[in-house]
Amino acid sequence: MSVNISCVIITLNEEENIRKTLEAVSWCDEIIVVDSGSEDKTIDICKEFDCKIFNREFKGYGGQKSYAVSLAKNNWILNIDADEVVSVNLKNEIESIFSKDEINYNGFCLPRSLVFLGKRFKYGRESKEYHLRLFNRKFGNFNSNKIHEKVELNGSTVKLKGILYHYSYSSIDQYFEKFNSYTTKSAQILFDDGKNGRSAAVIIFGFPIYFFKNYFVYRNFLNGTQGFLWAFFSSLYPVIKYFKLRAMWNLKSDNS
Repeated sequence: MSVNISCVIITLNEEENIRKTLEAVSWCDEIIVVDSGSEDKTIDICKEFDCKIFNREFKGYGGQKSYAVSLAKNNWILNIDADEVVSVNLKNEIESIFSKDEINYNGFCLPRSLVFLGKRFKYGRESKEYHLRLFNRKFGNFNSNKIHEKVELNGSTVKLKGILYHYSYSSIDQYFEKFNSYTTKSAQILFDDGKNGRSAAVIIFGFPIYFFKNYFVYRNFLNGTQGFLWAFFSSLYPVIKYFKLRAMWNLKSDNS
């Protein structure tokens, strides 16, 4: 390629996914891995691919990813998660664009397709969600959000066609491990910001609305059993998050 790309990945106990993730980006000029204390074989696997490995305490997704970007030697950054895989078509598309001497955009949005419990979603929102993951760091970087981080970029972007596969969860147990962590972190952020949340009635009766949206509006009913489970679990997320927020305020009230 005429223009080199640095791939940046943050990790924590990702031995199940990281090998296929790294194999799919081995064409990049360098691979930066920022690990936050893996206790499995993640680091050993990364060493097999000659990754540049750094250790840093995890304090939030935005900060961790922007730190990884700062370690890269190239301005063009490809960020993927440790459970995402660049398809051959996406690789070829990127290589074609970067083989030219001039690139007319500051960023590229990659279409991400969910693979949930072994099934790739071919319908609905999760079958092709665009995320800004390939960008020129001279014009932007990840924001500081602890969760739901994103790249904030000045300049023009364009959507690519090749798929980025997201191997999100291979089991229900794995899903709820992350579900518990994410809902707690989300509730804590709201609590720290002084948000009082919602009444129990609003939270409870919001669930069927969330489910209707996730299952029917987002067309997950076309994705079989996995589509039902994804819609159901996704609809539980705001319910649990806001009940955790209520619990935090109740605990504060009891201690005051």
